[in-house]
Amino acid sequence: MEITYYIMITALLFVAELLYFKVADKCNIIDKPNQRSSHTQITLRGGGIIFYFGALAYFLSSGFAYPLFMIGLTAITAISFVDDVRSVSSRVRLLIQTAAMLLMFYQWTSFMLPWWWMIIALIVCTGIINAYNFMDGINGITGGYSLVILAVLAYVNSQVVTFVSQTFIGSMICAVVVFCFFNFRKRAKCFAGDVGSVSIAFVILFLLGLLIIQTEDFSWIILLSVYGVDSVLTIIHRIMLKENIGQPHRKHLYQLMANELKVPHIWVASLYMLVQLVIMVGFLMIPTAWHYGYLVAIVLLLSAAYVAFMRKYFHLHIQQISK
Repeated sequence: MEITYYIMITALLFVAELLYFKVADKCNIIDKPNQRSSHTQITLRGGGIIFYFGALAYFLSSGFAYPLFMIGLTAITAISFVDDVRSVSSRVRLLIQTAAMLLMFYQWTSFMLPWWWMIIALIVCTGIINAYNFMDGINGITGGYSLVILAVLAYVNSQVVTFVSQTFIGSMICAVVVFCFFNFRKRAKCFAGDVGSVSIAFVILFLLGLLIIQTEDFSWIILLSVYGVDSVLTIIHRIMLKENIGQPHRKHLYQLMANELKVPHIWVASLYMLVQLVIMVGFLMIPTAWHYGYLVAIVLLLSAAYVAFMRKYFHLHIQQISK
């Protein structure tokens, strides 16, 4: 029964993505290359809207499970899609993101926590969502990295501790696979856009929050360790360079690999996937008592690798932008 469901969902999502391509092409929802881009071809934007459809398919087929989360996801997806079509004020985006996250917290029953925990959670979740968005810069990285996280969550949900409906995770995996079919390639048919990177980040945050609440173990944040270290250290690096961190750039480690070192996008995305997967295999193999120590060790190791890479290759970026 489950296999039939997943085949049907995948087929429907595939059709939905193709229909979106027609709409995007007709409405000129495209991504034009500029000096900060890592691509050279005009490409359809917003293909990541399929992530929302994956969540919607589960919501409708499950009898409207997780309604508050779904309302929040709808709001954050809608504002992100509008931002893909025409620029939206950062204040408006932040307001909608905050409202969506409060709905997600309520779905978690997080309002039972002290108010100051809510503020911390809002800051952390806002940072994660926007970091996930910033990391969407080359073919395959958003879809591939998300696929690894969802696969690990599916394994944990079935083999370690049940924290959510397995069908929900399965539906999201189907959506990511459909997106990867069009994006995880040398010349992508579409990009995720803000609507894709923000919506999948919101879904992953929801699942990760449920897991952390169920296990009372915050170290599961290690699921985002590769993205997290790249994002945080890149922000610190740009602050050291006295740059406006709100402006687009090409200083992420993955961008230097793809642009300055000319490593194919798919290889770079695969490397990020592989590193995160290896980290999670180790995490799942060790005793629970070692989780926090392992998390600290991984963050330090990834940070050391980031610094070493930048020391060796960042001068290539300086040379490139000075031409």
